[in-house]
Amino acid sequence: MDWKGLQKTTFILLCSIVPLSLLFGVAACREATPPQKSVNTGHVMDHEDVLRVIFHPRKARKTEAPQQAVNIDAPVAAGVKIGCRLFTHSPAANTIIFFHGNGEIVPDYDDIAPFYLAEGLNFAVCDDRGYGWSDGEPLVSTFLADAEASFLHLRSWLTDSQYTGELFVMGRSLGSACAIEVAAKHSDAVGGLIIESGFAKTLPLAKVLGIDLEQLGIREEDTFNNSAKIVDFTKPTLILHGQYDQLIPLWQAESLHAASGAKQKELQVVPGADHNSLPHVHRKRYWHRP
Repeated sequence: MDWKGLQKTTFILLCSIVPLSLLFGVAACREATPPQKSVNTGHVMDHEDVLRVIFHPRKARKTEAPQQAVNIDAPVAAGVKIGCRLFTHSPAANTIIFFHGNGEIVPDYDDIAPFYLAEGLNFAVCDDRGYGWSDGEPLVSTFLADAEASFLHLRSWLTDSQYTGELFVMGRSLGSACAIEVAAKHSDAVGGLIIESGFAKTLPLAKVLGIDLEQLGIREEDTFNNSAKIVDFTKPTLILHGQYDQLIPLWQAESLHAASGAKQKELQVVPGADHNSLPHVHRKRYWHRP
């Protein structure tokens, strides 16, 4: 599948009928159980007040994978495994490795994955520490490294299992930091990058969530630093964003697009959509975009 074909497929999938309960934004997860008080990791972002607003983990027991899927536990550190679930259309098909938004977990995508399969794509969803059946608790100091380790494990698993299609990475909301990290560090292994409702700058986002990181002595370069990292990825990049995203304003997507080092890049703004309604408005725009 060429890049234009993947773009079309992505828009088709986003217009699928998906319950809003499966599209938790950070603001919708305030009532989730916050992570336990972290140990002293030495990372400036592993501050109890910071972790409380950034991560809202949901636990779930490991269940048998649905039809055409397999559970893959990715070892990311000693005694720590991250739960992933791979849905397979065909070993020859391209594979999207997806990093979900805050408050979401792998099983939330069991009803969404079939749309990817119907479009001839394999679809792998990765959890974070403390989410789903994954071990540990979420920390900023391990968040991106875990995403990279999960990607590498899945890539190795796919190779060993004789999957031959290209790999693409996609991240939604908080997961955009994971996707950008992986794409920037492993551009040789990634055919393209898709960002949905992502952010360029962490400090303004933290203020929206109710915490002033600058008052804690935290600089943008101490954070996820998405806008600086996306410069290093030069392959095709698609950025999707709602016009009225109340959590991550449109300017964040525009900044990501401007900073992107991709030779072929596109910012698709969905009129009337906010952070969680992006797949539900202007569906014809997805199906019949220019």
